[in-house]
Amino acid sequence: MASNVRTRFAPSPTGYLHIGGARTALFSWAFARRHGGTFILRIEDTDVARSTPEAVQAILDGMAWLGLDADEGPFYQMQRMERYKEVIQQMLAAGTAYHCYTSPEELDRIREEQRARGEKPRYDGRWRPEAGKVLPTPPEGVKPVVRFRNPAEGVVAWDDLVKGRIEIANTELDDLVIARADGTPTYNFCVVVDDLDMGITHVIRGDDHVNNTPRQINILQALGAQVPLYAHLSMILGDDGTKLSKRHGAVSVMQYDDDGYLPEAVVNYLGRLGWSHGDDEIFSREQFVEWFDLDHITPSAAQFNTEKLNWLNAHYIKQADNARLAAEVARRLARRGVDPEAGPAIEAVVALYKDRVANLNELADSTELYCVEVHPAPELVAQHLTEVSRPALAGLKARLAAATWEKSALNQAIKDTMAEHGLKMPQVAIPLRVATLGVAQTPAIDAVLEVLGRERVLARMARYV
Repeated sequence: MASNVRTRFAPSPTGYLHIGGARTALFSWAFARRHGGTFILRIEDTDVARSTPEAVQAILDGMAWLGLDADEGPFYQMQRMERYKEVIQQMLAAGTAYHCYTSPEELDRIREEQRARGEKPRYDGRWRPEAGKVLPTPPEGVKPVVRFRNPAEGVVAWDDLVKGRIEIANTELDDLVIARADGTPTYNFCVVVDDLDMGITHVIRGDDHVNNTPRQINILQALGAQVPLYAHLSMILGDDGTKLSKRHGAVSVMQYDDDGYLPEAVVNYLGRLGWSHGDDEIFSREQFVEWFDLDHITPSAAQFNTEKLNWLNAHYIKQADNARLAAEVARRLARRGVDPEAGPAIEAVVALYKDRVANLNELADSTELYCVEVHPAPELVAQHLTEVSRPALAGLKARLAAATWEKSALNQAIKDTMAEHGLKMPQVAIPLRVATLGVAQTPAIDAVLEVLGRERVLARMARYV
């Protein structure tokens, strides 16, 4: 394929960038990258009542977090109004559009009458110019809408790159309003002019847009434009097989950051949501770009699987650089009001726990125990800091005070204590964990002590022995 591939991601800023939109963006971005083409970001903000600067920023933040860099844009439709109006004037002059003075009340009445006759409710074409047809006199003081003069015969067809051949009879389509009475252009019209002006070759988008496609193709053809190729992605279902909702994933992409996911895990997961490369489950962004094609997108709905996302995230956390994880953990601790500098070096703590967690928040939970004064649950204290274990801990504390502070020496101090008191490892290690970190389970206790540091260990033990 030639390198003139031009794709676009065109969200409406009426809400956040959610998983469905993020997958569309990823596929559009990857297709452009695969073919050495151009990826364009376009903000479709013509719904002025519902579009907000916060939602625009959330889209930009989500794209940046996922690493989906645009080659051009962001372009904003509200800044292109003059261009849309210019094209509408051209279409009026060419006869491919016309003024319609039918009021909303009249339209409602026409549709009611059509329903009563068992017909499909639609605009009846009363202001559409036809050879030999005498049009009504425009009513006084009524501002007309502008309608597209849809072809009256034939079919509009395209070979969808995901869904296959789709054909719609033009008789099924009425004459679409392309400019409202106040002159503002409508969504379907703006999309067409943008795709034309930006030279879009491939439109990759959700299949909720399939119904818009025949109208957009007809307008493009009326403008003498090259019609792009279309690929409509099936919807994403939740874990339970129902439509994705806020309950299971249709939240802002940035919520995944808040929930402790790494962006590469989310990108890898999204890549496998409705597309596959054999049985490969784990692949880098670079590998995804190299493999990505439209042929292996499934036309059936994809199902979100939180368990698999968590598994991927755990994998990427294990692989991640400790310094990067430490910075992520420090950011999370600071947000909780915990001073990340109050404990030992976070990198050292992260190294102990990164193989044991599914997300960054769990990593922060474990690290927090090293930075704050811990208060074990009373039942833990009662269960483990007993009359048997306290004397052993007292002896161990004396040994630790004199020990060289490195793992093998700390391990030897624990073993000597066990031998002296006739105890097994759990009978010393678990009370020690409760006394120092307030929990009964941790990584290897000698490694924990080494990282926690002599002063903290002895001070925390001193509360119990």
